Amino acid sequence: MSPKPKRRTAFLQHPVFRKHQTGWQHPECQRRLIAIVDGLKQAGLWEQLIHLTPHPAIIPDLATVHDPEYIEQIRQACEAGGLFKPDDVTLGSPGTFEAALMAAGAVLAATDAVMSGDISNAFCSVRPPGHHAEKDRAMGFCFFNNVAIAARHLQQHHGLQRIAIVDWDVHHGNGTQHIFEADPSVFYFSIHQYPLYPGSGQASERGTGAGSGFTLNVPMGLGSTDTDYRREFLGSLKPALAQFKPEFILISAGFDAHNNDPLAGMALSENGFGELTRLVMAMADEHCQGRLVSVLEGGYDLPSLAASVTRHLGALSQ
Repeated sequence: MSPKPKRRTAFLQHPVFRKHQTGWQHPECQRRLIAIVDGLKQAGLWEQLIHLTPHPAIIPDLATVHDPEYIEQIRQACEAGGLFKPDDVTLGSPGTFEAALMAAGAVLAATDAVMSGDISNAFCSVRPPGHHAEKDRAMGFCFFNNVAIAARHLQQHHGLQRIAIVDWDVHHGNGTQHIFEADPSVFYFSIHQYPLYPGSGQASERGTGAGSGFTLNVPMGLGSTDTDYRREFLGSLKPALAQFKPEFILISAGFDAHNNDPLAGMALSENGFGELTRLVMAMADEHCQGRLVSVLEGGYDLPSLAASVTRHLGALSQ
């Protein structure tokens, strides 16, 4: 029998995510979530996790970061039936709106459970992902910005003043950056391959107005490794968080910087993602009583995604 984890780590998923139908050939398909569950079971981690059942977010939750007209636009597109493409790569279906509400709701439930002390941390295995979603635009497989909605929820419902978002997806989280770029209460860190879709995320992008200095982009060259990422987490992220002193950390956890991922050209390993997890956990322990929720973004090679999430959750539960 495997020993119980030292931390009470929750795992959140829901069958409704299958209703976001993109087809089996689309990179962001439901096979991703199936592969994650299978990997956790094979590794013996499944039984050690706390399984929380999420509830869907409501329209006012989405409206904390998205324009109401845009939310209604997506709802109507889904209600009309059939498939629709809000951009060249993003595919929606009749069940997308319901799945997207549940994805955001899962992250809200995880943050609530951490704040109540019921769990130590959590991983939300959700789809559609969120970090490319702008205030008024779907982009890059994303419809609503799950981590941004959670950040506002923590501020408005739990009274927190400083939220940090750590985004290690291989693609820059343009939506998250733009939502908070003028807001000094949310610190956004992104480490990503550059140049690559969506084309944003240069080091010179550091926020605007009152939010100037509260965005930290670390663009990385093709073929960057575990060692390269570790160096930036210790040399760039750690001192930035020491200055910001977050009260909660959200991770936009994309696993598409893995060496085998078909949509990028980085060279991280599953063990590297475990190490990045431990580094961020240490920062959360130092600044915010370990309060941390991780949210699935990208990762499209199924075996590598499963292995990386397994390492990620193995670290979260230590």
